[in-house]
Amino acid sequence: MPETRVVPLFSARVVERLSAGATSRPERVIHSLDGIEDPVQPEALAATGQSLWKHVEAQLSYADSTADFLLGLDAGGILPTVALATASHLPYKIAWKLHLPLDGAVRFREPHAMRTDVFAYGIAPGQRIVLVDDEITTGQTLADLTVRLREAGAEPLAAACLVEDTTRGARALLDSLGLPLISLTTIGAAP
Repeated sequence: MPETRVVPLFSARVVERLSAGATSRPERVIHSLDGIEDPVQPEALAATGQSLWKHVEAQLSYADSTADFLLGLDAGGILPTVALATASHLPYKIAWKLHLPLDGAVRFREPHAMRTDVFAYGIAPGQRIVLVDDEITTGQTLADLTVRLREAGAEPLAAACLVEDTTRGARALLDSLGLPLISLTTIGAAP
């Protein structure tokens, strides 16, 4: 008889960074899919992607929109993007911190990183895109990406993340741009 494995619930917390650079945040959100503390079971990745996709799908249905593809952000956004692509059957792209001679380049900034310039390639007018990252704190990166995609004629439909830090104003910033923020879980100030 096949083994039945219990898939743990998604969890996240904030930890102090011991070697933060001058422009980096002094803390880091870690979560149960990043593999930092414990090995990640494939079932957990799939279940988390399914859970997040249900929320994204509800938002897109509400807005009467369909996405052409997912656009994940370099490093932390790769796993949730792959999980969402698997759950949704949508193709995906990843924005990288690589400046390459490729068509359809959109350059945006990640202000709290050591290397701030990020590039999405193959962006064309009319493309409908769901943005994906693992965690959102200030929302500055996704806000800049949204503006740059719109300048290129693309249409960001929503931003999806695993963890939203509710203490830094990301949701209000993205709302001001008309970009819905969909988060699987939130963390905030201690009670």
